Amino acid sequence: MRKAERLFQLVNALRAKQPVTAQSLASELGVSVRSIYRYIDDLSVSGIPIYGEPGVGYRLDEAFELRPLTLTPGELDALLLGTQMVSASTGTMLTASARTLLSKICASLPEQSGLETNRWAYALTVTERSGLSARWDMLHDAVCSRRVLHFRYVTPSQERSQREVWPLGLFYWGGKWTLGAWCVLRNAFRDFRLDRMSEVKLLPHRFELTDAINLDRYMSQQAKAWTKVRRSTDTTLSVGEE
Repeated sequence: MRKAERLFQLVNALRAKQPVTAQSLASELGVSVRSIYRYIDDLSVSGIPIYGEPGVGYRLDEAFELRPLTLTPGELDALLLGTQMVSASTGTMLTASARTLLSKICASLPEQSGLETNRWAYALTVTERSGLSARWDMLHDAVCSRRVLHFRYVTPSQERSQREVWPLGLFYWGGKWTLGAWCVLRNAFRDFRLDRMSEVKLLPHRFELTDAINLDRYMSQQAKAWTKVRRSTDTTLSVGEE
């Protein structure tokens, strides 16, 4: 967890219970008492009025209050819809992050903000994804860490093959996820539908991006094909799939 998140947690802990000892704060945040001392110093230097009393603990000035987060109704709608879409269509790690993000933002909003998490318009139905969640997590990790992937693949024409690819990005097509990658077998950029993959493995070696093989070059070469797909009535098609 980043330091900024720790500091935010510390302020919220002080707001919830005062006074509170450094030991109690350390236990709640999962850090050392020495770290709490450093965080208190950092917050004090930044202007947050925290007072300490030996043998009693720390407290915030009663007049202190974090500035409430203000969002427009449209921004609230986008937030709710976005987090629900992430939860419905990605892996477990990003789903958990989306939910905690929504909780943090809700906690920062003033009362009567208009954010209702049960709006019927955003009730997304999660269909059976046949292990897609775990596969999405693995592919996401491969993209971020630049790990080479190996998997079996079945094309729309039922051609079966084994592929070794350099994963560049994950793309959502209104119902289907695809992996944009450099395919070693074809020596070219290709898109692979996640639901057509099997026996996906992260190989131990990593790849290095080059001037010819990178996400920008991939996006540039695929732009024309994506334009054709956007004009199609079938938005679940994978543009570079063989």
